[in-house]
Amino acid sequence: MAVIKHIAIKNSNYDAAYDYLTTKHDEFTSKPILDENGKRIPRESFIIEGINCDPTSFGRECEVLNLRYGKNKKSSEIKAHHYIISFDPRDRDDNGLTSKQAQALGMEFAQKNFPGHQTLVCTHPDGHNSAGNIHVHIVINSVRAFDVTRQDFMERPGDSLAGHKHHVTKDFLEYLKSETMLMCQKEAFYQVDLLNPAKVRITDREYWAQRRGHAKLDAEAALSPTPDKLPKKYETEKGFLRRVITDTMLDSQSMDDFQKKLFEKYGIEVHESRGSISYLTPDRQKPIRGRSLGTDFEKDFIQRFIVSQQNSYRKPSGKRPDLTAPAQESIGKITDISTCEKAQQSPAYATVVNRSNLQKMAATTNFLVSNRLSSDELESLRASSKAHVKETHTALKETEAKLHKIDKMYKARLTLLKNKNVYKQFLESPNRKKFREEHSAEIMLYEAARRELQELTGQKKFPFLKNIKAERTALYQQKHAQYEAYSEARAH
Repeated sequence: MAVIKHIAIKNSNYDAAYDYLTTKHDEFTSKPILDENGKRIPRESFIIEGINCDPTSFGRECEVLNLRYGKNKKSSEIKAHHYIISFDPRDRDDNGLTSKQAQALGMEFAQKNFPGHQTLVCTHPDGHNSAGNIHVHIVINSVRAFDVTRQDFMERPGDSLAGHKHHVTKDFLEYLKSETMLMCQKEAFYQVDLLNPAKVRITDREYWAQRRGHAKLDAEAALSPTPDKLPKKYETEKGFLRRVITDTMLDSQSMDDFQKKLFEKYGIEVHESRGSISYLTPDRQKPIRGRSLGTDFEKDFIQRFIVSQQNSYRKPSGKRPDLTAPAQESIGKITDISTCEKAQQSPAYATVVNRSNLQKMAATTNFLVSNRLSSDELESLRASSKAHVKETHTALKETEAKLHKIDKMYKARLTLLKNKNVYKQFLESPNRKKFREEHSAEIMLYEAARRELQELTGQKKFPFLKNIKAERTALYQQKHAQYEAYSEARAH
């Protein structure tokens, strides 16, 4: 499954790109690996070529071009663009993909899609995870060096002119993904759909967090006298969410049941907004969106999965169900046809409304009889239930507001303690001006945290960190209890 990734480079040192492609670097820090003499160690195997430039003088040529057009003067500007095409490891074994063939495909891809740019194309035979995935790096100067024939994928008038900068938009990335898929289709390589959201979406940040976590566990196991007692596998926060969401889906009877079990077992709150869901774990302030986990963790898929689970568990009765029978209606207010504009305009819609009204009236009558209630008592019950929902929701919001304040106090108090010694030295320093210049970051953080605590507490003497932490824990527990009460009130 070939994939393409884009990285914007703001580093003004263009030689760093060439050095990264040709010498060994630490996979976690991206810092160069040096030998005993302090010199860079060349990569064991790579193929590198240049388009509109000499690879060895790529940096100098890019700088000359930038000066000619007066571009890339600010540190905030994007100096270069780095694209990486990674092929499936199976393409090497099953389809005979070689580094030489991948380099040729990379050169063709770069010439077609980044014409007129100074470009480095470099192929590495293996990925940083030693999985055997041959991959191609394409690094281009953000400024185009030559005028080229305008292509359909170019969005701006200047995209074909020398001296204009390369722009990466959502549409252009979609185009590059489609080009990658077409390339793999032409070469009969393994491929996945890059144009639709992934069922399980793992970002680069999560991938590297997982790699670092595994490395840390391996290091701890190597030093521990009892490595068997240590966890075998590192799990990111999103990985944990995917696992428990999947387990809960398998054990749920409905969407409400799914939400309730997630909260009872793991303390995870499910929030809904405009048809989308997000998940809030106990130790987070900001929820994680379902779409960031993948399409298999969004509301539509979960609902379909739970329904399919129920259908698969249902035993066949030997009799075909009557699909024309009306669904069981719950009690509720009927629709007044005389004031319903759509019913007045469409007789067919009026028939549907009448049928729904009859079903609701029958369900309401059955409810009143079975519970021995009058219509006035039902209305009173509905009003009290609505008031209870509002009351629990208000209490929950008040606790969340307190929690937001105490969280800010907690972070500010930590910052204060962290920089306390430096600030004390600053006060005792004979030359405060010079000391502030040397430790400006720590002093600014301390003073900002102190001002924030004064605003939050209204006092000059601040509460101890342990007291803030205890109040914070109590508020979290209170919030979870109130959320459960609010969910239960809504369900009834």
